[in-house]
Amino acid sequence: MESLDLVIHASPVLLHGAAITVKFALASMVFGLLVGIVVAIMGISTSPVLGGIARAYVSVMRGTPLLVQMFVVYYGLPDLGISLDPTSAGILTLTANAGAYLSESMRGAILGIGRGQWSAAHSLGLSHLQTLHYIVCPQALRLAVPSLGNTLISLIKDTSLVSVITVTELLRSSQEIIASTFQPLPLYLSVAAIYWLFSTGLSWAQRRLEARLTLPVTR
Repeated sequence: MESLDLVIHASPVLLHGAAITVKFALASMVFGLLVGIVVAIMGISTSPVLGGIARAYVSVMRGTPLLVQMFVVYYGLPDLGISLDPTSAGILTLTANAGAYLSESMRGAILGIGRGQWSAAHSLGLSHLQTLHYIVCPQALRLAVPSLGNTLISLIKDTSLVSVITVTELLRSSQEIIASTFQPLPLYLSVAAIYWLFSTGLSWAQRRLEARLTLPVTR
């Protein structure tokens, strides 16, 4: 009962930390998707320079640990005269990392759109960029829904890493309570349960959205 009382007493602090976790994940997902779309378009362009930049970016961001990237942004950039507060550094790092993964998802989805769509758009007088904006990208986003959902779920969990740069999200909130109560097990189990609930809820919403998008059109 003592552990239960501790969790109940700590719940407002944990819920506040969980709200910050959600804000971090959503902000990083939105900005990461924008980055991913731009990088995906660069990757499929005919320009070797743009394609090379896109491939290098994806290779670096996917080939290095997220925690190291966070340390580079928060602790390393000040050596170059660029100092970011913990919140900005956390969102920037998560955005850059998610953007690399989302770019590959979007690139595959864009390439999955039939060439007939491009030809039809061009025959209507649309430019290449207009075709991407009005025809291809909306369909690609629909095809990429499973990957987008998985990335958001991963982002929810990855936000725990911003605790190392003093952002008081869910994990750090629990650590601050543990520092005064010296009872890590019930609090860490509570944190794990909250992350699990987030992931389960998002997985359910993702399945519902996928089912809705694949429903046959009825007259």
